[in-house]
Amino acid sequence: MRSRSILLILTTVATLLVPLPSAAQGSNAGERPRVALVLSGGGARGFAHVGVLKALEAARVPVDMIVGTSMGAIIGGLYASGMKADDLEREIVEVDWGGLFNSREPRQLLSQRRKEEDFELSPVLLLGFRDGEFQLPTGAVSSRSLEMLLRRYTLSTRHLESFDQLPTPFRAVATDMETGLAVVMDRGDLAAALRASMSVPGVFSPLSIDDRILGDGGLVNNLPVDVARAMGAEVIIAVNIGTPLAGRDTLDTVLGVTTQMVNILTEQNVQASIATLTPKDLLLAPPLGKLTSSDFDKAVELVKMGNEYARTVSEALARFAVDEPRYAGWVKSRSAQALANADRVGRIGAIRFEGVSEERAARLARALDTEPGQRLDVPRLEADLQKLSVSGDYERIDYTLSRREDNGTEDLTIKLRENAWGPNYLRVGLDLRTDFQGEGAFNLRISHNRHWLNESGAEWRNRVQLGETVGLYSEIYQPLGVNSERFAAAYVDTSINKVELFSDEGDALALVQRQGIKVGADLGWPIGLRGTIGEARLGVVASAHRAKPELISSALPVTAQTVRWTERGLRAAVMADQLDFANFPSRGYRGQAELSWGRRQVDGGETSDFTRLESSFTAVKSWGVHTFNVGGRMAYTNQIPLAAIDEYSLGGFQNLSGYRTAQVAGNYLLFGRLTYYQRLPYSVGVARALFVGGSLEAGNAWTERSDITLRQLRGAGSLFVGADTGIGPLYLSIVSAPKGYTGLYLFLGRP
Repeated sequence: MRSRSILLILTTVATLLVPLPSAAQGSNAGERPRVALVLSGGGARGFAHVGVLKALEAARVPVDMIVGTSMGAIIGGLYASGMKADDLEREIVEVDWGGLFNSREPRQLLSQRRKEEDFELSPVLLLGFRDGEFQLPTGAVSSRSLEMLLRRYTLSTRHLESFDQLPTPFRAVATDMETGLAVVMDRGDLAAALRASMSVPGVFSPLSIDDRILGDGGLVNNLPVDVARAMGAEVIIAVNIGTPLAGRDTLDTVLGVTTQMVNILTEQNVQASIATLTPKDLLLAPPLGKLTSSDFDKAVELVKMGNEYARTVSEALARFAVDEPRYAGWVKSRSAQALANADRVGRIGAIRFEGVSEERAARLARALDTEPGQRLDVPRLEADLQKLSVSGDYERIDYTLSRREDNGTEDLTIKLRENAWGPNYLRVGLDLRTDFQGEGAFNLRISHNRHWLNESGAEWRNRVQLGETVGLYSEIYQPLGVNSERFAAAYVDTSINKVELFSDEGDALALVQRQGIKVGADLGWPIGLRGTIGEARLGVVASAHRAKPELISSALPVTAQTVRWTERGLRAAVMADQLDFANFPSRGYRGQAELSWGRRQVDGGETSDFTRLESSFTAVKSWGVHTFNVGGRMAYTNQIPLAAIDEYSLGGFQNLSGYRTAQVAGNYLLFGRLTYYQRLPYSVGVARALFVGGSLEAGNAWTERSDITLRQLRGAGSLFVGADTGIGPLYLSIVSAPKGYTGLYLFLGRP
């Protein structure tokens, strides 16, 4: 204990003996003017700022203060906190910017309920319903990962009262979205200030700081020269990397016009700032060519371009340079201040939640691995926050640490902000298929999910389908207490659809309308923490069905008539899902099985026992861009009358491609599929990725158990080009089956 106290005293004395940047600058005021570095916004183009910083260090140009907007604020703020240019370059190159700006959390971390939402439809439209009106998300991209990154980099500054206490004094500029005025942030939470300055409208949600709604500073002051003057700067090095105005060829879309409008407003305030520069100032404008504000994957190239340009103006930079001893003193001063700020993180004291009720906080706390008394482990804490994020309930999740003077621990406050467009979430999607020969279908799907019906986490989930199948599903999900992961669920499922009956040769024999309603109640258990692997259920179920022939061919071998039957019994179900993507997965697995048994009554007659088993699986593995997807189905049920339609069917794309939908039907089903696809090195604006591949399929369905033989398996296959689009997976395929047909097939949806 004594040695630790001595070390603390020595560190403090050493820090006091080394002049701080502001003090050093004041002492040199007569010899060297105070230099401000002003960094503009520009998205990914802002990586060029790092190259300029490297050139300034190489030229021995000490910077007395930094002012930045948007990406300029992030680069400038991190440099001001004590990072060196080489450190900045290394960090931005190593960051997975695509993943950082991905609104989608890793799918494997989602609860089974969220995975089912993800699997049931790909939304064309995602919106919420609150206070009697529909609302859209306030940002297209989640900022959680960016905020965690900024929090990690600025952790050493958490106890500073003013940005003047940073190794290099700093200011960040944002826009008050209510008044339209510029807001200069000079104190408080550095990570939050950097995030607020880069709240690009329509991309990131605005940030609330000190009761003001703050958006991207580039809207009003993208090159904040005036802020640097107000800080006392005598000369300014301004770096403008803003996106130049686009040509007329980009103005033929709503997005193009909107982007150009924002760029015009930004360019106007930039030019106004440039007009205030004097001959003793220096304007740097690295030529970044066609690289845009969204080219985050070009970090290496942008840093290099910024550095090379700054080196070409080395003579202009030379007038700001100092000799080696003085520059070494400036570097030492910055390092000493950074070291003084970077005090050792202590143990966690209390853990509090802000923005939710005490009951909900108690439930959320059960998901945390971080506990009071532990030393702060930033990766573990970030993993904990990710667990909270995957629920999809919060548009912002952040944390702060506050030191307690009585015992030296740090209280952890987890700040949650619920989605402004929740807690009612609506997703609208569709699927369609056509063989370009008259056979096709279309379905509109709408899902509604009401989260947090009560503070124990109850949900109300609904699905509506219109089109080839008309259906409604509704379920109430209720966790069994704050400290329990078990749950109860009650549901109703009803549907009406028309199904064709086919002969073995593929001739249509009848068109039958089938109606059904099922009600049930389950007790459930999650598999994995909060159901991240899957879930198991055990429950009671009752159903009523009717099959009514509408069009009948004379070739139908039996007399067709309306058949009604009811079933009552028990069911046991298990589901596990670890696919990384619902569409075109590259790794993982998904499997489900359901066994139900009970009593069946047909047309009000005698009852009989029934047993039904349904199972399916998918396993996916990739080697580079090459992906193999193995899947299969197996199902069985007691025989029911033919006119009621056999229970299970095959046919359609990758479900015995080359056969019509439900062409192969029976009460016993066996099916297997091997699909290969390769991700193409091309990108299309509406698609996450493009793929090319093919499938080999085999399966059949039998009416009687005695008919089953592997020699009767039917073969099929497909070759396809696919795209994971914003409205779902889209396939254009050539399908073929020896006993079916060969032709072109268009499919939107999940096979």
